Amino acid sequence: MSTIDPNSSRTALFEKLGISEKSDAQKANPDQLGQSEFLKLMTTQLQNQDPFAPMDNGDFIAQMAQFSTVTGIQEMNSSISKLAEEFDQARIATASNLLGHSVLVPGSVGVPDKDGELHGVLDLPERTKETDIRYLHGVTGEELHRQNLGPMSQGLVGFSWKSIPQSILDDNAPIKIEAVIDTGEGPEQLSPSIYSKVISASVGVGDDKEVLLNVENYGNLDVTSAVNFR
Repeated sequence: MSTIDPNSSRTALFEKLGISEKSDAQKANPDQLGQSEFLKLMTTQLQNQDPFAPMDNGDFIAQMAQFSTVTGIQEMNSSISKLAEEFDQARIATASNLLGHSVLVPGSVGVPDKDGELHGVLDLPERTKETDIRYLHGVTGEELHRQNLGPMSQGLVGFSWKSIPQSILDDNAPIKIEAVIDTGEGPEQLSPSIYSKVISASVGVGDDKEVLLNVENYGNLDVTSAVNFR
């Protein structure tokens, strides 16, 4: 005649409710409950209940269900924390892929890239009658080059200086870019955005742990601000 092991039956019931035995790490933490602790609580509750008004079976089931819910929430929080760590690692890996590339940053100072070129973008608020780009020496302020793009439509407009003289490249000085537009109400300056080289990537401090890009001439920038790169 077969016998039923009460311990195995109890364990099976708890496992169905999501109440598992403590791991070694959990045993070291007295603030966490496992099957044994929960069973002791139930036994103590039975021993001390009013014999003339005993607890209903449904009350015990409700308590086990609540315990199971708390356990599930704790496990879910642990899983979310692991996902957050993996997401941070993925962000760092993505940022590392930008090393050696150029990202578009708001600013007016740039240096020629590995091909000896300067590239940037204007965000025109409306259609222009004239659009001029001036390239100045970043130290002396001397005008090095000027481009007239003519009338341009509203929106993003790219510009570049590709035929930079070798003497300017050898000078290795930053170049300042000024944009002057005329929408029909006279000339006005417009701040450009410049493609600048990504030197390194790092993780910031604090709770956010934002991923930072060290961009030439602009220092550390949040990787989320790098909306365009080449």
